[in-house]
Amino acid sequence: MANNKIKYGISKCYYAVATDDGNGNLTYATPVALPGAVSLSMEAQGETNTFYADNIAYFTSVANNGYEGDLELALLPDGFRQNVLGETLDTKGMYLEKANATVKEFALLFQFEGDQNATRHCMYRCVASRPATSGQTKEDSIEPQTETVTITAMPRLNDDLVKARCPYTASTSSSYQTWFDAVVEPTAV
Repeated sequence: MANNKIKYGISKCYYAVATDDGNGNLTYATPVALPGAVSLSMEAQGETNTFYADNIAYFTSVANNGYEGDLELALLPDGFRQNVLGETLDTKGMYLEKANATVKEFALLFQFEGDQNATRHCMYRCVASRPATSGQTKEDSIEPQTETVTITAMPRLNDDLVKARCPYTASTSSSYQTWFDAVVEPTAV
């Protein structure tokens, strides 16, 4: 299989709500589409510490604390607002945001295109912030407004997994649910 020289475009963005059994073991709901993905920018989190001895950098350790960054969407779906951000729908059809809402953890799945193969990614344990509320008047042309959520991807508690990625191949081209089931419990190395 040929390796990519470049990557471009984000597509097939999904989330799967995670439930903790109380011991750090996560189970995941069926992945739900997050349509309209515009961009994803996740910065690696963690510190590098260097120990000096014999007048040199004797040992260096690097901590992997996951990622933090922004997911920009055309419009954040109401289902995500309810299932992850804890908004509620009242009997009059209004979505209510409460100050004491419990935000749920989720897995974030997405795909980057490449010149040879697409690559699928899964960030196992994420939390998201509420998007900002903004808008502007329509002028001579319509400029679409997007919504951005800040996402923190942390290591899973039971096995320290942060992220999985694999090329989009015949074995991974099946439904997202089938692929996700495979990456939830990866083969130990």
